[in-house]
Amino acid sequence: MPKLIGKAQRVVNVDGVLSIDEYVGNVGSQSDDLSIAVVQIRQPTAEPWLTLDYDEWMVVIKGSLEIHTMAEDKATTNVLTVPEGETVFIAKGERFRPVFPHAGAMYVPVCIPAFRPDRCLREDEEGVDTSDVAEHLVKLHSQGTASSLSTTKTTTTIKTVYHMCQQTLWNQAVASGKAYFPPTFRKDGYFTHATAVPSRLLETANHFYTASVGDWICLELSTDKLQDAGIMTLLEGPKPVGDQAVEEHWKTEQWACPHIYGGIPTREDSGVVLRTYPMKRDEQGKFLHVVGLSDV
Repeated sequence: MPKLIGKAQRVVNVDGVLSIDEYVGNVGSQSDDLSIAVVQIRQPTAEPWLTLDYDEWMVVIKGSLEIHTMAEDKATTNVLTVPEGETVFIAKGERFRPVFPHAGAMYVPVCIPAFRPDRCLREDEEGVDTSDVAEHLVKLHSQGTASSLSTTKTTTTIKTVYHMCQQTLWNQAVASGKAYFPPTFRKDGYFTHATAVPSRLLETANHFYTASVGDWICLELSTDKLQDAGIMTLLEGPKPVGDQAVEEHWKTEQWACPHIYGGIPTREDSGVVLRTYPMKRDEQGKFLHVVGLSDV
């Protein structure tokens, strides 16, 4: 028997810029398996870089939109234009940026499973305050079936993550042929901290590690190869390192953090470590740059 399951709910309203009305989903119909919404663009704008923990279809009803992705060299941006009447598919774990170059565009995003703030990793730009939108979405979803990011463990579909460590400790683990474990591994809850967003590396390093001595490196890791070794990577809320708490704004901005539940295999034939980047510091211990990693 057909039945009414919900009513459109306005979940985002950036005055004069864009609006999002959810018809089906955690807010519109209190269902987590699927979400359907209508997005209306009132003036040219763009989302930040996103990495989704769901599949998304964008059906363009009016105007056009652009999907930006990073080329393999991490220095070139690929642009896919999606015209009116076309649909673009974004797979789980793909990093992309939606750009809306013209006013009047309208599209329908369909997400499986449903959109939730903790399933959408946002790389908000420095100096651009989107906290009102993020906090509003978190509040809306906390009233329905969506779980809080701080208590939800979601298996990540992100393919690449980054871990920072002291070079001497890493070299010792490599020389021993055993897995590397960070010094706070047990105290932190038997996981290794990581990030999927390179632009967060320096802020994280300067919050936790400026008092450390010696050289640091950044490891680029394959989550697929970690899984092949029996090590799962879960997306969770930000957590302390040892006795040092996280920044408060990381919680309010709903940072999704990939936590590696195990150590990092050091053998080359494991294929876990894709690249190693040196990290530059000043005389006071402040982290300045990740050498060779674009935009960091």
